[in-house]
Amino acid sequence: MTYELYYWPGIAGRGEFVRLALEDAGADYVDVVREQGIGAMKPFLEGKETATPPFAPPFLKDGKRIIGQTANILLHLGDKLNLAPKAAAARMWTHQIQLTITDLVVEAHDTHHPLGVDFYYEDQKAESAKRSEAFLKSRLPKFLGWFEHILKANPKSDTYLVGARATYADLSLFHVVEGVRYAFPKGAKKVLKKTPRIVALHDRVAERPRLSKYLASDRRLPFNEHRIFRCYPELDG
Repeated sequence: MTYELYYWPGIAGRGEFVRLALEDAGADYVDVVREQGIGAMKPFLEGKETATPPFAPPFLKDGKRIIGQTANILLHLGDKLNLAPKAAAARMWTHQIQLTITDLVVEAHDTHHPLGVDFYYEDQKAESAKRSEAFLKSRLPKFLGWFEHILKANPKSDTYLVGARATYADLSLFHVVEGVRYAFPKGAKKVLKKTPRIVALHDRVAERPRLSKYLASDRRLPFNEHRIFRCYPELDG
């Protein structure tokens, strides 16, 4: 079965979290919009293809099922791609971690759009500066401190977030580290100095055989200022 991933073309965005899981597992998938254009998404978003339409991309088509929301897609794929624990409690814990990553991603995005996406960054620079200062001073350390604590407290090993092998949550945390390093090279460096287990996890994930090939390929879109993580030097306190 070939999975169909739908996301905006030209940006990796939230769709990248799903791509990392698919690539790491060597899954057969099609990045539909990259190949067919935005028009391929419209019937789904308009509810013409399903009675349970996704609110926004990314969404995944698996056979007849349409699954929206990044964390929900990964919950669905976890078992299928062998990127989730077998025990029900551990699967739920992995999902909880992924939802917390989702919260962090929202706050990272809001550093450059604190007033909302209806305004250009240039229309909210003053507010963005204040939001970024708070993000780097308190919010990012709080989030990364929590992930660091989870790694330290993992009874199986401090190698991964849950259990003794990688889950989709580890792949997602890898991408978050990539993102904050791009957006806030100075600020993120200071915070990551206090979270050595997260840095080690990031490096370990980057070396996974299939993932390392993907990261070096042209299938992986580079960071840019149209994505969640944007590099505006004036915001890197």
